[in-house]
Amino acid sequence: MAVMSALSRHVFHPLWDLKDRSRRLRVLRELERSQWLPQEELERRQRLKLEALLRHAADRSPFYTRLFRESGFDATQFESQSFARLPLLTKSAIRASTDDILARGYDRSQLGQHKTGGSTGVSLTTYFDRAWLETRIADAMRSDQWAGYRHGMKVAALWGNPPIPRTFKERLRARLLDRFIYLDTINLNEQTMRAFVDLWRAERPEVLFGHSHSLFVFSRYLAEKGIRDLRPRGIVSTSMMLLANERDVIEAAFGCKVTDRYGCEEVGLIACECEVHSGLHLNIEHLYVEFLRPDGTAAQPGEEGAIVVTDLLNYAMPLIRYRIEDVGVPTARRCPCGRGLPLMERVVGRVADYLKRRDGSMVAGVSLVERTLTAIEGIEQLQIVQTAVDLIQLNVVRAPDFSQETEVALIREMQHVFGPGIEFRASYLERIPQERSGKYRFSICQI
Repeated sequence: MAVMSALSRHVFHPLWDLKDRSRRLRVLRELERSQWLPQEELERRQRLKLEALLRHAADRSPFYTRLFRESGFDATQFESQSFARLPLLTKSAIRASTDDILARGYDRSQLGQHKTGGSTGVSLTTYFDRAWLETRIADAMRSDQWAGYRHGMKVAALWGNPPIPRTFKERLRARLLDRFIYLDTINLNEQTMRAFVDLWRAERPEVLFGHSHSLFVFSRYLAEKGIRDLRPRGIVSTSMMLLANERDVIEAAFGCKVTDRYGCEEVGLIACECEVHSGLHLNIEHLYVEFLRPDGTAAQPGEEGAIVVTDLLNYAMPLIRYRIEDVGVPTARRCPCGRGLPLMERVVGRVADYLKRRDGSMVAGVSLVERTLTAIEGIEQLQIVQTAVDLIQLNVVRAPDFSQETEVALIREMQHVFGPGIEFRASYLERIPQERSGKYRFSICQI
């Protein structure tokens, strides 16, 4: 296995990039060096990239030409306070103004595209050029190194709708470069997980990768069956929030630390833990990240704020001050690893995962985990769905020690958090259904 991994990394990957005229590995080498630069130098470079992007958008994107003029923003004389007053870019604005956001000089038919459904089920399409895509891949490859992964290693992946190689070229690439074995998270059950254990033992992957909750479900299965011989070098959790109780179960099952990675389809990697696991390093080499209070001012270290991102590389479809509808916590701490990339403390949750009280105040769904799922005996899995301001559905998977007191304690805790005037209905399920992507959401606000 080590020989094949080495061949894949040092021979097949470089040859494939040479054939495709790809910059991917060259960018990766640059990122491996630049991560150790002082934070001040990385921020200086970030500022230069931001200024260049703004000038480009003002000149080439009809949407931003108009927006900057209406906002009184001069892209040729960058000033941070006036930049911070620019209106936020929302998903609805992107859907309504895609043609205007696209920069002149780019042929849409020659661009790649990402189409996402998101938590609302309404599709969003963004466009990018090849250079952006290659850099996005290099970003992810560098962050995966912090988990012990090196390109060329065989990976066990827990993923929804995994790709199936069909052509000879796709099968060759899967064998030589993209060396993955998959457990399809759309269909997680005892039979599929048992088969995946057998496949793992035969293929001996070196790294585990997947949605955090799918990793948790698989880890719990391994613990229940007493399976302890699956020992990857590293684990990468991505695509959804990693809850603290789920991290503990995963790490116990595999005897290995979990590396939490955060990003989105529209802008790629945003932040990732390093081997120290003391917060997530922000990808400021290719993004400008803000954390904003509800009034639009900057959140202070340790304070929750809406995450707003400017993509410094996507010149084909500039995304400037894009609110991605997640909430996170900035920090002024510096990581003892020595990298110059600044930290954020954690991702708190999605805006759509915030629940509402009758008085209009908000409750972060993830904050209820330690008050319910981990504090009340008898609950194996829980999902909180708010369908109306006065109605919350509690989807519960019962643990073996469930009792009538479990439901009483759960309802009592919810009433204590949300106050009077809200009805709580408990439904008991064999399992919590996943979304089409294979993800699981702990809390869902439908109002």
